[in-house]
Amino acid sequence: MIGKLNTSRIIFLCINYLLFLVLVLACLYPMWYVVVQSLSGNIRAGVGLILPNEFTFNNYFQVFQLKGLFQALGVSVSRTVLGTSITVLCCMFMGYLFSKEKMPGRKILYRMLTVTMYVSGGLIPTYLVMRAYGFVGTFWIYILPPAMNAFYVILIKTFVEQLPASVEESAMIDGAGVLTIFARLILPMSLPIVATIAVYASVAQWNAWFDNLIYNAQNRALSTMQYLLWQYLNETERLTRLLAESSAELDPSYLLTPKGVRMTMTVVTVIPVLMIYPLLQRYFVKGIMIGAVKG
Repeated sequence: MIGKLNTSRIIFLCINYLLFLVLVLACLYPMWYVVVQSLSGNIRAGVGLILPNEFTFNNYFQVFQLKGLFQALGVSVSRTVLGTSITVLCCMFMGYLFSKEKMPGRKILYRMLTVTMYVSGGLIPTYLVMRAYGFVGTFWIYILPPAMNAFYVILIKTFVEQLPASVEESAMIDGAGVLTIFARLILPMSLPIVATIAVYASVAQWNAWFDNLIYNAQNRALSTMQYLLWQYLNETERLTRLLAESSAELDPSYLLTPKGVRMTMTVVTVIPVLMIYPLLQRYFVKGIMIGAVKG
């Protein structure tokens, strides 16, 4: 009986591991396929499904020579770092205030904030408001509008309510004010939810391109990496011809193809996200679980 049980357990584990292995490969292969195509020197001759076809870094060398690429990279990095920091700080403080029952107008303000998750003003009214504020055509259009997010505030409020009230009460007895308690107690104790919001906000800022299209399309100095990628994907044929004209000394079989442009730019824009997430993953899982216990 024990032998049969052990055999059944082994069979179950084998099937289980095999199933999860298939799922992992199904999730990883699309990204691997993109990397393979970006490292292929001659896509016209065929598509490598596992390994690059005529391995080369020529795609990356040529893409990095595109006009405005590094300027757009600087804008994307700046908006991601500054925007994430401001979003985390504003949402953390608002979530902390909403966790206090003595806050004046707490219930009505919290409900009004929650409504914004389901109802928006629309594209044209939002544009008119941003123009009235003077944000259109400026870098601050990337930073200030996303600084307050109802979903982040709800997660933070729920997380802060799990913290022991005795710590804050002791600080108040010692004469600490609201800002002191928030900066020296709440923030250090809230690292899991801070990391969670930082991951959400940084990925959203890095991947954003629509606000660039709507508000700053005429200002090339404020173009972001994702907006440039969107432009390149729409103009890939013209872009390939320009690169071919500037690379006459290269073997024609190694010139960029439209598919090579798309794959290479996709890898360039995805790498930063893949580097950030593993660093914050241990906090992310804990923060999202605790912050989602109740609303």
